[in-house]
Amino acid sequence: MKFFKQIVYALSFALIFTACSSDDDHSSPEPPAGDLPYQNGIFISNEGPFGNGSGTVTYISEDFSTVEQDIYYQVNRQNLGNIVQSMNLTGENAYIVVNNSQKVMIADRNTFEAKDSIVTGLENPRYFISNGQTKGYISDWGDSIDESDEYIAVVDLRTHEITTTIPVDFGPEKMLEHNSKIYVAHQGGYGHNNQISVISGLSVETTIRVEDAPESMVILNDNLYVLCSGKPDYTGNETPGSLVKIDLNSHEVTETFSFENTEHPELLTSDAGQLYYNLDGVVYRLNSESVSLPGEPVIEGFFYAMEAKDGKLYATDAKDYASRGSLYVYDLNSKQQIQEVQTGIIPGGIYFNK
Repeated sequence: MKFFKQIVYALSFALIFTACSSDDDHSSPEPPAGDLPYQNGIFISNEGPFGNGSGTVTYISEDFSTVEQDIYYQVNRQNLGNIVQSMNLTGENAYIVVNNSQKVMIADRNTFEAKDSIVTGLENPRYFISNGQTKGYISDWGDSIDESDEYIAVVDLRTHEITTTIPVDFGPEKMLEHNSKIYVAHQGGYGHNNQISVISGLSVETTIRVEDAPESMVILNDNLYVLCSGKPDYTGNETPGSLVKIDLNSHEVTETFSFENTEHPELLTSDAGQLYYNLDGVVYRLNSESVSLPGEPVIEGFFYAMEAKDGKLYATDAKDYASRGSLYVYDLNSKQQIQEVQTGIIPGGIYFNK
C-alpha cells in the first residue's frame, strides 16, 4: 500500500538524499512542437523525493518513440510541488494533486499549459475525480494524526473553487465515478479502515462495509470490485486480503473472496472483462464472472502502480525510491515485456490521454 511504502522510502531518503539524483535538474529537452503535443499518449505522475524537491509528470507517446520528462516545468517553468500524489484527466484539464504542498494544479491536458490551481481549503489531499458534470471531488485526510477530521472537498469545475466539504470516515483514498455517484475507498490513512462511501451530490448517500484496507477498485458490468489488502503482520492483528464484489444497483456486497491470512494483494485493474492484481511479486489474472483465487499467474514483478489496457499491462517500478524509476509494458497474451521507459522519481500513477 502506497502510504506504507512512503514511510519506508522517507526513512531511506533521510539517509541517502545527498547522493541521489533529482527531478529538479530539468535536463529534459523542450516540449515537442505542435498545437497539441500531448494529445495522445501516456502520463506518469511521479511523486518525487519525499519532503524535498518536486514531483513531476512524464509524457510517453503512444508508439513509445517520444519520452518527455517533467513536462509541467518544461512548459510553464514552474515546479509542481511536493509530493505529486495523483492525477486525473477530466474534460480538457489535467488535475494534479500535490499532497505535501496542499494543492491541486490544473493544466491543459493536451498542451500542459498551466490554467488554474486550488490552493486553499486543502490540508492533506490525495485523489481527484469528477461526477462527469459540474462537480469535482478531492479526498483529503485532514490532519493525518487525527482520524476524525477527514473530508471530501467539493469543487465547482467552472471556477475551481471549493464550495463545500463532506465529512467522511477516516482514511479516504481512491475514488471511482459511476452514474454520477462517487465511490470512495477508505483504506485508512496511516491506520486501517474497511468502508466504501457512496457520495451523491453534496452528501454521503450510504456506506458499505468491506474488508480491511480497501486498496483499489474497478467497475465491471454494474459491479464494483474492491481489492482489500488486509492488515499486515506488523499491526499485531494481521488479517487476510480479500476481493469484494458489490452490486452497484443495490449497494449490497454479493460475494467476498478471501486470500490466505498472510497474503496481502494490491493494485487491482481490469481489461476485457478480466481482473488483474499483484501479490508477492506476481501478477495474477481472474475471470470476473467466475472468480477462483489466486487465479492465473501472468507476469512476475514487484510494481508500484499498475494499469491494464487494450491487451497490455503497464506497470511502474520505483527502484530505490530515490533515483528515476521505470515504466514496463507487457503483452498480456504472450506475457512478454515489450517496452521499458524511464520515468521520474517514484512513478505512482499511470494515465491514458486519448
